[in-house]
Parts: sequence; C-alpha cells; structure tokens
Amino acid sequence: MQDPQSRSGAGERDDGGERIPYRRRVVLKVHGDIGAPPAGAEKAVGPEIAAVLARIQERYPGARVEPLFLSVSPEELPKLVETAVERDPTYEPPNLNTYAALELPPDAHADAVAKEIATWDAVELAYVEGGPVPPPVNAVDDPRQVNQGYEDAAPSGINAEYAWTFTGGDGQSVGFVDMEQGWTLNHEDLVGAAISLISGDNHNYWGHGTGVLGEVVAVDNTKGDVGIAPSATARVISQWRTAGTFNNADTIVAAAAAMAFGDVLLLEAQTNYGGYSLVPIEVEPAVFDAIRLATALGIVVVEAAGNGGNDLDTYMDGGQKVLNRTDSSFKDSGAIMVGAASSTAPHSRLGFSNFGSRIDCYGWGENVDTTGNGTLLDTSTTTYTTAFNGTSSASPIIAGAALAVQGIASKSPSIGFRFSPRQLREILADSTTGTASSAPATDLIGVMPNLKQIIDSVLNVAQDIYIRDFVGDVGDPHTGAVSASPDIILRQSAVPNPQAAFGQGSGTENDNTLGYEAEAGQDNYIYVRVRNRGGSTATNVQATVYWSEVATLVTPNLWHLVGSVTIPTVPTGDVLTVSDALTWQSASIPATGHYCFVGLIGTPADPAPGPADFLNWSNFVTFIRANNNVTWRNFNVVNNVPPSEGSGGVPPGFVALPFLAPGPPDQARRMALEFVGRLPEGAKVVLEAPLYLLDALHLQPPFRKSAKSGMGQIPLKAHGTHALGEALFPAESKARLRFFVHIPERLREHPYEIAVRQLYRGEEVGRVTWLLAPPRKEVG
Repeated sequence: MQDPQSRSGAGERDDGGERIPYRRRVVLKVHGDIGAPPAGAEKAVGPEIAAVLARIQERYPGARVEPLFLSVSPEELPKLVETAVERDPTYEPPNLNTYAALELPPDAHADAVAKEIATWDAVELAYVEGGPVPPPVNAVDDPRQVNQGYEDAAPSGINAEYAWTFTGGDGQSVGFVDMEQGWTLNHEDLVGAAISLISGDNHNYWGHGTGVLGEVVAVDNTKGDVGIAPSATARVISQWRTAGTFNNADTIVAAAAAMAFGDVLLLEAQTNYGGYSLVPIEVEPAVFDAIRLATALGIVVVEAAGNGGNDLDTYMDGGQKVLNRTDSSFKDSGAIMVGAASSTAPHSRLGFSNFGSRIDCYGWGENVDTTGNGTLLDTSTTTYTTAFNGTSSASPIIAGAALAVQGIASKSPSIGFRFSPRQLREILADSTTGTASSAPATDLIGVMPNLKQIIDSVLNVAQDIYIRDFVGDVGDPHTGAVSASPDIILRQSAVPNPQAAFGQGSGTENDNTLGYEAEAGQDNYIYVRVRNRGGSTATNVQATVYWSEVATLVTPNLWHLVGSVTIPTVPTGDVLTVSDALTWQSASIPATGHYCFVGLIGTPADPAPGPADFLNWSNFVTFIRANNNVTWRNFNVVNNVPPSEGSGGVPPGFVALPFLAPGPPDQARRMALEFVGRLPEGAKVVLEAPLYLLDALHLQPPFRKSAKSGMGQIPLKAHGTHALGEALFPAESKARLRFFVHIPERLREHPYEIAVRQLYRGEEVGRVTWLLAPPRKEVG
C-alpha cells in the first residue's frame, strides 16, 4: 500500500518488499498557459508560469517543473481537443496546457508545498499527485474455461458465451488498451494475441497485468483460459512514463491519442488522494480532465472504483461531493465505474469495494480464474490463478462486455456502428437488462451486464426463428388459432425444388392446404417452412416433426416422432425458408387417414423446447401461446361426398370426422368444448361422444344412447359457434368422439369448414379444423 512518508524523496514498497524509485510530485494548474518546450529543450515552460516557477525556485532551491502532459506533442494535443469538441457537443475542454508537474528537492514536504502554492493568485489549484499505488487487488477447449463462471449465463456471469454466437461478439476489430504498471506479454495464453506496448515502462506488478489481460483477451486455444473478447485488438500502456516517472493523466491522454472511436480503455488503477485511501483515480483533477478528454473523443473508459471500502457519495473534494450523482456539484468524467461483488449469485458487494451512486456496474471481485498469479512480481509464462480479486478482477469483466457489445454492433448489418461512451454506459448499466446485486439499495454497485438481454432486447440482432400457427401469424404471442399452421406440408411424393414450390415468392406462402393426407404403404414427405425476424442470420436450424391422431389437445403422450431435418441457413428479413424433405417412412405410417402434426424448430441461440417441457400444464399453455418455435397442424381436408352406404355406425349420407378430446398431461382439469360450424342451409351435424362425457358436459336431450357401445349421439346446429359444455377431463385421458356431417347433394361443389375447440379458463388451448371439400386429385 502507499508509503506513509510524505517527503518527495520517499519511495513506495511493492508487494515483494522492494522499494520502487519514485519521487512524489505536486501537480499545479495555473491561470495562464504552460507553453510548449522550445526546440531542443528537454524541459521548459512558457512565460505565463515563469513568475510562479521563479517563486518556487526561490522558496525551494533545486525544484524542477515540466508540463504534465508530455507524451502527446504540443501540436497534437490541441487537435485532440478540437476533435473531442466535434464528437461531443457537451464537452467543455479545459486548457490542458495549464497543468504542470513540480518535482521537489528531497528535503521538501510535498503536502506542505501543495498547500502553500494553492494560495497563490496565479495558481488555480495544486495537489500532491497520487503516485504509484498498487493496482486494486484485494489481498471450452481451453481446459480452465469451465472455471470462468463470470463468462457463464446470468445470474452467475455476463453470458459471454452467448455473445460468442454472434459475429463480433468476441470483440473482433475493436481496440482494447489496458493501463497499469506491468504485464507478462509472452505468457503462453497471451502470446498469440500479439499484444504490444504503446508507450511507458513495463515496470512492476506483472502478475496483475497478466491476470487482467487473461480475463479479456486470453487466446481461444487449447491452453488455460479464454478471454471474454479474445479477438479484440489488444495493447497496453504503462503509468510509468519513464524510469522513475509515474503519471496517470499523461498516460490516459497518450492512450486516447492512439485509439479509435468506440475502442475500450481500461484503467486498472486507484489512488490515495485528499485524505482518502484507495479511491478512483478520477478524483485527481488532472486525471479527471484526461478521462473527460478521452470520453469526449469517443473512447470508452472503464475505471476501477477502488478497494477502499468508501461510500463515494460522501466523498468530499473542496467541500463538493464530486462523486455523488444526486448532488449539484457532481462531476461526470463519462467513464464506466466498476465495483466488486461476490462470485456466487445472488451477488453481494464485497466489503473492500468502494460504493455509491457513481458506480455503474459490478463484476466478480473474487475467485476469478485467469492467467498470471494476479498481483505479485510474477513473470512466469505458464502461471494461472483461481483467486484474482478486487475491483481489479471486476473491471476487466465489464471491459470485456463493452468489447462484445461494440463488436456485435459494428458487425451487425442493422446497426453498423459503434456506440459512444455515454450510449454504451447506459446500455451496460441498465437495470432492466442487467443482473442486480442482492441488495441494490445498500450495495450501491450498479448491475452486472447480461449480454443475452442486451443482445436480444437492445441490439435486436439475435436470430428469432419462428414457425406460424396460422396464416397471418407474425411470431408474437397471440390469441388466434393454434393448430392451423401452413408451415408443415405433407406430400405423397418428393418435390424437386421445395424452396421454389413453397418458399418466398412461390405464390403458396399463405396456402394451408398444400398437403394433408398420408398415403399408407409408401414413403411420404414432410416439408417445414420457417421465418427469421431477428437481426442475424440463423444457421443449422433443426426442425423436428411428430405426428398424432387428430385431437383437440395434442399432448405429448400422443406424439410419435417422424424425424428431424436441418435447414442450413435462414436469412433475416422474414424470408420464408423451406427445409429439404423429411421422409416419413412407410413402416412408420399408420392406416390411411388424417393426422395432427407437431413441429418444433430451434438453434443453439434460439432453442426449441423438448417434449418433456410440455408435461407441465403451465408450460404447455405458455408454449401454445407465447413460444414461436412450436406449432401444431391439424387442418384436415375431407371429401364432402359421403360413402355410398353408411358403415361403422355412420348414418347413411353422412361423412364421419373422428377426433380425440384428451385431458391435460399432468392432472385433471375442468375444460370446455366448443363447436364452430360454417355449413350451408340444409346441412346436418351430429356429435357422437362417450355417454360419460355427454353427461359430464350436461348436454340436454334429445340424443340417442347406445348402452352396448357406451356412446351417445346428439344433433347440433350447423351454423355459428356453440358451447358444448364444460367437464372435468382426467389427466392423459383420451375421449374418442366423432362428428357426422351431411351436406345437401346440390351444394357439394363448394368447400365448407367446421372446427371443434378445447378451452381452459376461456382460452383456446387446442382445436381441430376440417375442410369439407369436393373430391380432388392431389397434385404431386
């Protein structure tokens, strides 16, 4: 931790017990202008500060002063500011040339000098530079990736694994810079990332920097870990500008000058300042101005909140609560500030983490598996740890999330740009898409981003494949028909070009009578049509089809697997895309007749439910109404011309329409049946059902009873919608019913439709629809 000595000649002890050469400096800001060093001079100041310098040298012989910002040339710095103003209209640039760094002789007390200089009329402010504080650590084919729970789905992690399924979700083409003190860049799990040093001295805490890089950009290989954004273009920059010179503000400006709009800069640092220990580095005025310049330039800055356990809302600088978002004196650098929480969900703020309204996001502050040993003077190229911690381990998680979002946004055809720092901060810190801590009101560390929620609901680039329940279905939850899908097509012979026959532009997009009847004794062929209303192309979409007897409620106990077929690509834009043929083999086909089909579609990113998911009634109803990866088709086409003679109990001149009215899959429930008739004048309809069901439905006579068969027949009105009553349907029951329908002979050249619906609490949960049409020959 920071050496308590205040003399400028005092050093700081590292974690290995060795003293790091560093002389504490006073940073001052004058009302005039610190000029650029003249040509050939190593260190010089402009005339506006000459009087101040002369006074300092008179009071403190041997003192030296230089501009604070030296890494960016005097010509480049104003150009950066000009660009920042163009990119961020809210940016009010300070004059960075008014900052200077004062190095004092060994016998001078830096705190006393800063206090005195701050009273001079020509000096706007003066303070002791925080100096080198230890970084904020609190004492898949990649074999260790299984331990990287911070990459897992929420609420455990940020769901980096989901982001990887999208182009750019691995940080591809986005620049990343880590600012701290040292790294082992040739570590076996980092060397392939070709990480370069922008500037500065790779000086100290190599194990710490190595751990940070491992979280973000560890190479996706067969060794160790894999970073959250392994394809990001990574570089590093050191706070040690030259041997013995430590300068946070200058380092940030130097990094920003070398970065592009939308790149991510991670500040792995904390400071002791103004009587507070281990607070965010932006509390130092020059550092704040440097960060604000970077964010105005469009650089996304992720800043560790620090490990002092401080309530940042109460932090005071000159009587102002500069870190309290609810206070009028709040100063916003534009950085994303990160706190630390437990590794297990629900995540709780760890005691060492600073907290308050200024903090936007949190990450794991303990038990992080990564490269290096986390903090000590480790330069091994094969070291790993499972115990990286602090806001040091939390901040790279948020930086990785930022890189993933920027990568997806820039690669998405529907977005095509990177977000600004303020836009991205709003996205990552949004409580509606992030994982809240266990006690948000007292933890005060923001949220942990959930990349799946962000990708699906904010970026809207997730694939969203769906299969229609009825013509006109657009994939949303609905109250319409649930069993009239036009997208499961049964044919008795194979179609040479199914996309041309049934796909977009075929003219058959909304035809739900393309194929309906299986032919026994031969192979039959099923085609599945799907759409993608999402923002990215869906690949390897698997469609699985089951058949069932015709039923008002097609529960899983009635399903028989036909098979699965893969659709290689389903483009965006709601383009109707057709599968190749799924062969329904002759040996698996029951007797000639009409059947219900169940279709399930899915990809790893948009998975389909399985049959077991439907065994719970609540799930069953939800999947019927709200899951667009599931559909039913039981639209049956029947000849309206009856057989020449009645048989099997069918009255002469009538057509028989058999169906099942099943019970729920889990337990008995009261359910209703409803008949919908659209038949011509003179048509007749008779319902045949088990006597126990007719009694339970409280259907009134007249009806015919057959004690021998246990069945009863009751006439129905042939027009309109008619309630058949409500009864208790036992779990997995299979009541067998039939409609007998008579169409007057003179009217049989026209098609007619009837249906029966099964309802639960007034909501349709299944139906059977029949089209009674003149005899026709199927076209192959």
